[in-house]
Amino acid sequence: MPHTTLRKIAKVVRSKNAGPFEITFDVIFDNQEKYEHVKHSDALTPEKMALLYGVTDEDVLVCMFFDPAMAFKLTLRRSWGQGTVGERDTFGAQQHAPLLDIQIPV
Repeated sequence: MPHTTLRKIAKVVRSKNAGPFEITFDVIFDNQEKYEHVKHSDALTPEKMALLYGVTDEDVLVCMFFDPAMAFKLTLRRSWGQGTVGERDTFGAQQHAPLLDIQIPV
């Protein structure tokens, strides 16, 4: 089955800080057909997000599609607190990269 990547379908893929213990991700579409296609593809499930980010299922706090905005929302528990020793990205602005290459069936 042929596939494409999320980066080729979505208009916006971003991550950002959601407080000292969470990071949030947004995938926003500019086309209803593309949004519905991804929504029904089962490519963005809580289990797949946990596996992609190397966290437990319990660390996936939000994993949902939001129809009014044609968007997908993911919120993960941070592996350590924002700004603590060893913190890699205090603003969470670079954590969306793994989402870009998620395979979406066409």
